[in-house]
Amino acid sequence: MDARYSRQVALPGFGDASQQRLRSARVLVIGAGGLGSTVIPSLAGAGVGQLGIVDDDRVELSNLHRQHIHGTADVGSSKARSAAESVAALTPDTEVTVIEERLTASNALDLFAGYDLVVDGSDNFPTRYLANDAAAISGIPVVWGAVSQYGGQAGVAWADRGPQYRDLFPVPPAAGSVLSCEAGGVLPTTVGVIGSLMATEAIKIITGVGTPLIGRVTIFDALTGAFRSLEYGRDPQGEPISQLIDYETFCGLAQAVTPTELAARADDFILLDVREPWEAEIASLPGGVLIPLASLEDAIAGLDATKPVVVYCHHGIRSAAARDLLTTRGFEATHLDGGIDAWSRQIDPGLARY
Repeated sequence: MDARYSRQVALPGFGDASQQRLRSARVLVIGAGGLGSTVIPSLAGAGVGQLGIVDDDRVELSNLHRQHIHGTADVGSSKARSAAESVAALTPDTEVTVIEERLTASNALDLFAGYDLVVDGSDNFPTRYLANDAAAISGIPVVWGAVSQYGGQAGVAWADRGPQYRDLFPVPPAAGSVLSCEAGGVLPTTVGVIGSLMATEAIKIITGVGTPLIGRVTIFDALTGAFRSLEYGRDPQGEPISQLIDYETFCGLAQAVTPTELAARADDFILLDVREPWEAEIASLPGGVLIPLASLEDAIAGLDATKPVVVYCHHGIRSAAARDLLTTRGFEATHLDGGIDAWSRQIDPGLARY
């Protein structure tokens, strides 16, 4: 066995057989962002033979404090390709397939068919539910994780052997109720901790060493340094998963306008920016009215309710919450799909990205 892996082969209960299982494993990683930046090199370093990396995003400067698989020179580059280059520099033993696409209900089953295990490092609820459902249909396990501000959690969903993500979270949270990294911030070391837990679970599943987090979720609080484990079972009201659905609608993120549609009809709307002032200073859309999401409820009375509103933020999470609030107050409201980030990629490449 290669000396590269000698320290883990020497572990009690590990040995050459476990190392060979890693060598034969095919793992698909969803996302080469914060969690993926820890998961991908950890799995490659451990000796996983084949890695697929699916991500349609590009590296931004604000990513680098936590996405250590990328460097300053990679800003503007494909995250999936940048991650693959980092793996190539780390080890020649891992074959990487770069998939510069967004995981969707139309491509998930085809992608999952080529892998034994999925590690979901996505940062949004539609993708997490999609990954769970596609893995259940495909008959493979999915390791998932999530981070927010100073905390995070990780678990394993494996329909054939125990409860799934849907059993833990039968109903998604209200759109915008969970702060994104750009809205609420995130401690980079928390991302590293959760990413390491996820990589560990993947290694355990592949090798058979230890007990995977099936029916349990590990929760980490960086402010206290504490871990706790929460057990859960199958939802008695849950129905077998037999097909994929519209996950944007399921998670309350429908009613969106694309950048192309907005560019053609911008004068027809009130353009409402619900980001923070510091974000607006970096990049804004012409004619936008800035009202941070936290201040929107108090400022609604000052908006013209006779004209339709398009709300935008960085990636589309906060704007979905603002759209829902405006709708309940009688406004005709939608939001910009993908936020100003999507606008900069599809309409105005010269717009600053952050």
